[in-house]
Amino acid sequence: MNTKYIDLIDQSFYFPQEEFKLEDNQLKFHDIDLMALVEQYGAPLKFSYLPKISENINRAKGWFADAVKKHNYKGSYNYCYCTKSSHFKHVLDEALKNDIHIETSSAFDINIVNKLKENGKITDETFVICNGFKRDQYIKNITNLINDGQKNCIPIIDNYEEINLLTEGIKGDFKIGIRIASEEEPKFEFYTSRLGIGYKNIVPFYEDQIKNNDQLELKMLHFFINTGIRDNAYYWNEMNKCLKVYIRLKKICPSLDSLNIGGGFPIKNSLAFDYDYAYMVDEIINQIKITCDEAEVPVPNIFTEFGSFTVGESGGAIYEVLYQKQQNDREKWNMINSSFITTLPDTWAISKRFIMLPVNRWDEEYERVLLGGLTCDSDDYYNSEQHSNAIYLPRYKKDKPLFIGFFNTGAYQETIGGYGGLQHCLIPQPKHILIDRDENGNLTTRIFNEQQKAEQLLKILGYEYN
Repeated sequence: MNTKYIDLIDQSFYFPQEEFKLEDNQLKFHDIDLMALVEQYGAPLKFSYLPKISENINRAKGWFADAVKKHNYKGSYNYCYCTKSSHFKHVLDEALKNDIHIETSSAFDINIVNKLKENGKITDETFVICNGFKRDQYIKNITNLINDGQKNCIPIIDNYEEINLLTEGIKGDFKIGIRIASEEEPKFEFYTSRLGIGYKNIVPFYEDQIKNNDQLELKMLHFFINTGIRDNAYYWNEMNKCLKVYIRLKKICPSLDSLNIGGGFPIKNSLAFDYDYAYMVDEIINQIKITCDEAEVPVPNIFTEFGSFTVGESGGAIYEVLYQKQQNDREKWNMINSSFITTLPDTWAISKRFIMLPVNRWDEEYERVLLGGLTCDSDDYYNSEQHSNAIYLPRYKKDKPLFIGFFNTGAYQETIGGYGGLQHCLIPQPKHILIDRDENGNLTTRIFNEQQKAEQLLKILGYEYN
């Protein structure tokens, strides 16, 4: 009878997979010995595997290069990283090794851009796409950036007031884009995105505020779908409407030459994940070319803004199961030594799924459990795992520690969780490890941040720690 955890995985999924394999009944992730990591640094811990960032960037570049060549597409392709997914210096440093551009969303992002310029990570030629609703400080920072020589800084106009706010501070000519307010999927509580300008209003807006303003050069139309790039009728319908606007605008605005297809690729959230990235890229390029050729307008340069896809699959978290509580005849609660609300807030806020696997004891019998966090909040649990809303793990044994890993957690969790600040019930932020490879391909590790101490939290709260 197949009762071991490895049997469950073998009969449920194709395993091993590209990033996951077993060695001595212990899990390896990108050849990282996770149990060795735990033995060296302890648990709970978070880690960032930096080479995965470059790998995903170059995968996407390859898909677009293949599609451009196949369809004889005359426009260029530009990869942008959305800094809001993870603002950390080690993430930006790794991403910018790969000749990419960046997209910002708030005032302090521009301070990061200035630091990157100071350190030689970007140049005046780097595209800085400035998205988001812009008010005083953001406007001021953008105008300073452009006045200081950032030739390819493109503010994306989000509302009707932003042009006047920008022209008041910018000396000389500058480039802009316009964001389309796309219609949301029917399941949303609202019909149209709060961001951008409506489809029907873009051409009149151009004619009223941009066409006769010699200081402005409209270069980009920005198209963003909140649910990301997916092969469904909703996505293709919204893209088709966007292309119609682009064509109408291009015929009266010769300077318009770029289309930003915002909304990112999904990342792997289950061992059963299946998404044909190459097909989607090929079809996007094909649809744009067909539509533009039929309208007899030049195809646009393509920009993409990938945040989660860039950094998400580089992150992970490891916890220890501290104790098991049998609450009734059916429910066993495995209590972890941290909190889901504080360390993986998307699991609590939007029921997001991550890949969850035990790190050790794969050769032992399994059981169905629920996972609970340390806070006293009833929402601090995780049960939306890949096994049809049930979680199976090796049986809890008090004398045999069980460690579990959550993978592909590298996007948004730190900033949403308030990294370095107060955490719910004052549960401390775990130790954070950076994992890289040296010039010979050997793994290297270093501590980015130690686990939070009581002194740090009490200082934030205004107490004097004795």
